[in-house]
Amino acid sequence: MRVMVTGGAGFIGSHSVEALLADGAHVVVLDNLSSGRRENLPDHDRLRLIEGDIRDRAAVAAAIKGCTHVLNLAAQVSVRLSIEDPPTSAQHNVLGFVNVLDCARHEGVERVVYASSASAYGDPAELPLTETSPAVPLSPYGLDKLVNEQQAALFGRLFGSSTMGLRYFNAYGPRQDPASPYAGVISRFAAAIRSDAPLTVFGDGKQTRDFIFVKDIARTNLAALHSRENGICAVGTGRSVTLLELIDALAQCIGRAPRVRHAEPQVGDIRHSAVTPTRMRKWFPEVDPVALGAGLPSLFSRD
Repeated sequence: MRVMVTGGAGFIGSHSVEALLADGAHVVVLDNLSSGRRENLPDHDRLRLIEGDIRDRAAVAAAIKGCTHVLNLAAQVSVRLSIEDPPTSAQHNVLGFVNVLDCARHEGVERVVYASSASAYGDPAELPLTETSPAVPLSPYGLDKLVNEQQAALFGRLFGSSTMGLRYFNAYGPRQDPASPYAGVISRFAAAIRSDAPLTVFGDGKQTRDFIFVKDIARTNLAALHSRENGICAVGTGRSVTLLELIDALAQCIGRAPRVRHAEPQVGDIRHSAVTPTRMRKWFPEVDPVALGAGLPSLFSRD
């Protein structure tokens, strides 16, 4: 494969690039480096980095030349920023994505895999979630991702494009910047532990999330690029934990109990999240996500 990875210098992107290189692929990374970092990428003779933005159609068209596959991970991924500035979010996430889809069509790309999000579901009426659960987004970001899924499906009907959207649940792992507005709770907790600061838990800590290790997401991205299936796929472990259980797992990892302080619940925070990743298990049985405790030590290593 010759794969263009948009957002490839970012958190999920850089791990996906590593998985692709290990699989023997040639990789072109297109990244505007607004949140991605050059140092996230290895030096490799099958890897080329192009600094550019998916909102720039000419940049996308130039980067995609000669590619057989596309992994689209570039996005404005902050829910809060999407609420503060919906037009900018849509320019990145909707217009940028359509640029990628259409350039892929004109280049004759065999396959486009793209990042969707569990945010497309909104606040679920029933749990666990599946791919067929109602999608009622609560933010412009979630709506952007749902629109992407509809655009991809339309390109399939109109032009025969082969696409898969991956609805990631709560990703964590090395290179997730705790200072970023995109950071997850695990990266913030790990940063607090490293600086011997208390962990701030909003509410009682009994809210639940499905946390999936970034290297498992990267393996899923690779499997999806090789797959012939189309549509959407929920990407999670199928095992949700409370924040208090997460803190216990971190305590076991570091060998001591971190300090915890509670704050008022955040407005708009979803109380519970859980998924049954039916399609992931069926389509990608080779990807067996690690348990939460197995992935946590990487946050305190140099990997």
